[in-house]
Amino acid sequence: MPSFRTRGTCSREIIFTVEDDKLYDLKFIGGCSGSLQAIARLTKGRPIDEVIEILKGIRCRNNTSCPDQLTKALLEYREKNPKPGEKL
Repeated sequence: MPSFRTRGTCSREIIFTVEDDKLYDLKFIGGCSGSLQAIARLTKGRPIDEVIEILKGIRCRNNTSCPDQLTKALLEYREKNPKPGEKL
């Protein structure tokens, strides 16, 4: 399971699974439990590129947010795991 250490948010870490280029098993460590559970449920099974497009740039404190940090985690994942045929 990939994990990502967040910066500038109440949550401290994001743990997730990607299968067939779709997001599953999303968990935030720390942060607002209710809101973060909602984000996990709403993004479950969605293509990671779609999640990035929807959540990127959402701001809360420190010019970022938990959803924005999720996009950073997924972009980092994408960098290390490009789609088949995709060049880095």
